[in-house]
Amino acid sequence: MHDREVLADLFRAAVAAADPLEGIRRHLPQAPEKGRTVVIGAGKGAAQMAAALESLWPRPLSGTVVTRYGYGCQTRNIRIIEAAHPVPDEAGIAGAAELLREVRELNADDLVIALICGGASALLPAPPAGFELTDEVALNESLLASGAPIGVMNTIRKHFSTVKGGRLAAATRARVVTLIVSDIPGDNPALVGSGPTVPDPSTREHALNLVTQYRVQLPEAVLRHLHSSSADAPHSDDPAFDRNKHHVIASAGLSLEAAASLAGKHGLQAHILSDSVEGEARDVALVHAAVAREVASRGRPFQAPAVLLSGGETTVTLDKQSGRGGRNAEFALALALAVDGYEVMALAADTDGIDGTGDNAGAFCDGTTIRRLRASGIDGRTLLSRHDSYSGFEAIGDLFFTGPTGTNVNDFRAIIIR
Repeated sequence: MHDREVLADLFRAAVAAADPLEGIRRHLPQAPEKGRTVVIGAGKGAAQMAAALESLWPRPLSGTVVTRYGYGCQTRNIRIIEAAHPVPDEAGIAGAAELLREVRELNADDLVIALICGGASALLPAPPAGFELTDEVALNESLLASGAPIGVMNTIRKHFSTVKGGRLAAATRARVVTLIVSDIPGDNPALVGSGPTVPDPSTREHALNLVTQYRVQLPEAVLRHLHSSSADAPHSDDPAFDRNKHHVIASAGLSLEAAASLAGKHGLQAHILSDSVEGEARDVALVHAAVAREVASRGRPFQAPAVLLSGGETTVTLDKQSGRGGRNAEFALALALAVDGYEVMALAADTDGIDGTGDNAGAFCDGTTIRRLRASGIDGRTLLSRHDSYSGFEAIGDLFFTGPTGTNVNDFRAIIIR
């Protein structure tokens, strides 16, 4: 099997390990004795989570989940709303309002099952009183352009919302069980999707410190709100959460372990570098490349043939000259520049099937990528400086397409060294 096919095989194994069906089966909550069961949720894999839950739940249920346009699937009783991601729209506003309405109608005998995965933050826009969708859009655009890690962005988001930061769970008298597919490095359940049903101890002061630390250029009105007490989210010791539980049912760590296991069957010794890598995509690529070159040229710290695996979420700090390309394609381009001439092949892709706002999951690269770009009249360093990786990989046929995968445990990177 060609190394490109091996890499795609490893990616599929990682995605399969994040299939919500088995995770939900392992953490299926006890049904209420006499109350209703209502399902709420959001994220790029929320529709598939809802379908899995329906196939396992032994009693009647109803509810609503919000997912990205094109990511819906067939469900029997749970309504699917599609909305915009990563920049929110009116459909997301309506979806967040519907989730709030559903949980507010319940009483202490009822059960809420919340299905939360990556993408929920943008898919549930619910700005505070006095603000509109345009304010939430401006906030999201500022965060996306800042290059801040996902955990930082979600900490800030949860203080500008009427559903995030545990507020959705605090709005109901029902017992809430949250099932989470984590796309957050470190798997903090309160940060996945900005924690609509899982609070954490972070305060608005903490959020403001992060705004300063990462130089996030927030709109003035949003910044004033973060300075006000109305930005405070419910604290994790609030009695509203006493009966609630949450479970992380899938994560990057489990997916990387599945890929590592399969790599052995392809004759490759797998080495998981980390499941929680963060940082600027091009900088992370340089570190990965340094390890790959050391293995290829000196046989340390690992012997070839080997595959290096990592997960987490990198970032790209954008500027006004930015072209096309998500964080994984940018990683692949920077890696290609750093391993030019080496017998290395790599795949960097988002496990949800979409890299940034493009239609690709990511891209392949190898020790010949830069030479092939040059033969096409394209300079790799110029592309990288313009954040225009998509154009380069498109020109040489190295984009990686999967379509929506139905799950999301963030980035998957695999580097084969011969």
